[in-house]
This record gives sequence, C-alpha cells and structure tokens, in this order.
Amino acid sequence: MAGVILWFKRDLRVADHPALAQAARTGLPVLPLYIVEPGLWAQSDADARHYGLLREALVDLKDQLERISLRLVVRVGAAVDVLEDLRQALGITQVVSHAETGNRWTYARDRHVAAWARGQGVVWTELPQSGVVRRMRGRDGWAAQRDAFMRAPLVVAGPVTPTTGVASQALPGAATLKLGADAPLRQTGGRAAGLSLLASFLEDRGQDYRRAMSSPLEGATACSRLSPHLALGALSLREVDQSAARAAALARGAAWAGSVRSFRSRLAWRDHFIQKLEDEPEIEHRCLHPAYEGLRPAIPDHERLEAWTKGETGLPFVDACMRSLAATGWLNFRMRSMVTSVASYHLWLDWRATGAHLARMFTDYEPGIHWSQAQMQSGTTGINTIRMYNPVKQGLDQDRVGAFTRAWVPELADVPDAFLQEPWRWEGAARLRYPVPVVDVKQAAASARDRVWAVRKGEGFRAQAAQVVQKHASRKDAKGRFRRDPVRLKKDTRQMGFNF
Repeated sequence: MAGVILWFKRDLRVADHPALAQAARTGLPVLPLYIVEPGLWAQSDADARHYGLLREALVDLKDQLERISLRLVVRVGAAVDVLEDLRQALGITQVVSHAETGNRWTYARDRHVAAWARGQGVVWTELPQSGVVRRMRGRDGWAAQRDAFMRAPLVVAGPVTPTTGVASQALPGAATLKLGADAPLRQTGGRAAGLSLLASFLEDRGQDYRRAMSSPLEGATACSRLSPHLALGALSLREVDQSAARAAALARGAAWAGSVRSFRSRLAWRDHFIQKLEDEPEIEHRCLHPAYEGLRPAIPDHERLEAWTKGETGLPFVDACMRSLAATGWLNFRMRSMVTSVASYHLWLDWRATGAHLARMFTDYEPGIHWSQAQMQSGTTGINTIRMYNPVKQGLDQDRVGAFTRAWVPELADVPDAFLQEPWRWEGAARLRYPVPVVDVKQAAASARDRVWAVRKGEGFRAQAAQVVQKHASRKDAKGRFRRDPVRLKKDTRQMGFNF
C-alpha cells in the first residue's frame, strides 16, 4: 500500500505540527522519518554541541510519537538516497515536511530533493511552521501575515495510520561524524526541557528580563533560554508566543507586563531576521551591500583570529565571553554583538571567518538570525547603524563587580578591581600569565571607523542601499515593533537588543 513520509528536519515535536496534520489528512499510512545526513554535519557551521542537542531532542520525539502510535525511523545517508530507497520499498507517493530556512547546504539539498520528487512523481508538500513567508518580493505587509500565523489556533493532528515493519538505524555517535567534543556545560535538548524552561520563564525567571538581559551573568537566568529548542523546533514559535500572550494577560504588575511584551517583540524580530535569509540565501556568503566586499582581508590574520577564538586577545571581557561561550554554548545578545564587533572592527577580521566559528559555538545556531546578525554587527549591510562596541566600557558596564570576568579569566585573580578590564595599566601587569592586548583598542577603533565610513560615502552607495531597504528592511507596524533602519551617513551609537 502506498504511504506518505513525514520528514522531520528542524521541527522535532508533535504539538502544533502542520506537517503531521497534513500527513494524517492524506489517509495514507504515515512513516515518521529523520535522516542523519553526514554531508550536513561536515559543514563549517556544524559542531558536536548541535549534534548532542539533536540526539536528545530525537529521543524525546520518539517518545512523543509513540504516544500516538507512530514509530520514528532514523536513517543515515544523503536525503535523496534515503527517500528513494523508501519509495522503492514501500511505494511512497507523498512526502510532507515543513519548509526550512537553513544554510546553503540545506538549500541545495532541498532543491535536489525537489528534483527527485518531480522525477519520480512523488508529491512533496512543504508547510510553514513560523511567520517566515516564501517567495516574498518585498517587506510590505509582511508583519500582518506573520501576526495572522501567530494568532491562528495551534494545529492538532487527526487520527494517524502508522506504517509498520520499517527498520530504523541507530544514531551515529559524534565521533563517527567527525564532530569532536561536545560543550561541557551546554543546555539539555528535547521538548520536555523546553517546556520546563518556558514555564519557569513565564512564571518566575522572566520578571526582570528587560533589565537583566544585557548582563552575561544575570541574563543566563533572566533570559528564556528557549532559543536552542526553537532552533530545533522542539517547541513551535506559535505555541511560545501564545503562551507569552496568556502570561501578559495575567501579568503581575508593570514589570512583568513589560518583560513579556519585550519577549514577544523579540520573537517577532526572530522571524524578521530569518525572513532575510529566506529572501536572499547568499546573505550567508556575500555582503548584503556589495560595496563592502573586499573591505577586510578574505584570508584573516591567523594570530588575531586564533587569539579571538581561544579567548586570548588580552581584552579581559572579550576573552571571558569567548571562553564562556566555548564551555556553555550560550551568550546573551549584547555580548554576542560585542564579540562580533570587536572581531570585525578592532581585529579587522572578515565576518565569514568569525561567523563560522560562532555558528559552531552557539548551541542555538539559527542560520537566518546568525548570518544577518553577523553582517549587521560587522557593518556590511549598508542599511543598519554601525555598532562599534568598546570592549573595556562593556566590561565596566555589564560586569560591574567583575564576577563574570574573574570566573572565566582566572589569570587575572590578583588584578585589583580598578584595573580588571585594563590589566595592562596595572603596575603588576608584567607578572601576569595573561597576554598583552593584540591591538590598541582606541587606535584600532579609529582606523576601522574611518575605513567603514569611507565606503558609505562612495559613489552609488545610497542607490544600492535603497534596493537593500526595499527587499530586507523592517516596516514599522501598528504595534510599534518594527521600524525602518535607513542608511545613515552620520555616526549613530544606538544599540538593538535581541535576546531570548
């Protein structure tokens, strides 16, 4: 009997799952399938921490499916090869999945799968699972479409007929995929862990969200920490948004209400940034504004890049952030922006090299957000304010008592508080087993500022920037969440937050 494959990708749940509901509606036997693709895990943005989180989410998904009498089948190999084997063995006529906005590799893979489906007469149905819209020609009206999706009732699948007798393969280990070591302190994956975080955030932890999100210490608790679960789809964005809306209606005071509003706004910004990559996949590899191509060396300075990745730049707050990230897989948004800004401006490293490293480090790596932000914080979009963070000032502002810096840079234990963020100024600096700064912060910033602004003054810059605005810039909506960020040819120091 012909059947339908329910192809799980980054939607590892059963609740609010439009693809599962569609598969059930066909009336055909349903085969839930997850494909471990070695080619995907060989990409430069993949890491053992992502795979560890995935394995835990798949174990949870297996349990969820069994509750509705379905059995998850795992296969290892190229997607087209796996799908064709199952088509031949089972007479598969349909494949149902959610539309994915991933990296360039998954984009190419999906095109390959689409060609296979056409060639074999298989109907492949892709459904949205967020506010990201396919085949848009501009941003006008996008927010309204996104909000309509978020307001719609959560999808509940009807009765499902299982496919039986299909063998599943064991999940390969990270070493088999050549992924190295996991992050020792990363979050736990799976829907149960995500639901627990959602409840604790909306009931307790999130009260001080708006204020504490900028601190690398306080933000670790005050932020929702849901981003890894949203990246893998263990929770749907819609169920999180609707849960937050209910919490807002029951908010206990102005602080709670403001925190929940801020959180929901960032959920909307999440879709906004992913939409950019959906509309222009090359954001992962090319400067959004072409005038910035070639601004920084294509082959980055090896010593500076290595010092930055290892947390050995001699800039204490930057090093603390990079070491914390390597161990935990998480940083709050302001610190993500700062380490990218320092790499791009002070160290003059190309965003593609530093972005690949951060992609591997972020447990919650989401390509649509990540590459848009990598370019925004590096000043290559041509439409956003140039954000050049002073790492010394950020340390003084966001780690006022030095607890975060001292925890991750123990070499500075003997440095007095007054010199913690600038240990090179301390009279005992020569005794430290800690590197001197790889650059002079003030001089490096001045040089970078002159180079970046010179590009903005170039002939034809505004005309090209206007095209980027039309395709990608946000539009202010009735809720006041979005606004255009037009080209500005004067210095502007405003910052934008984007925490979960």
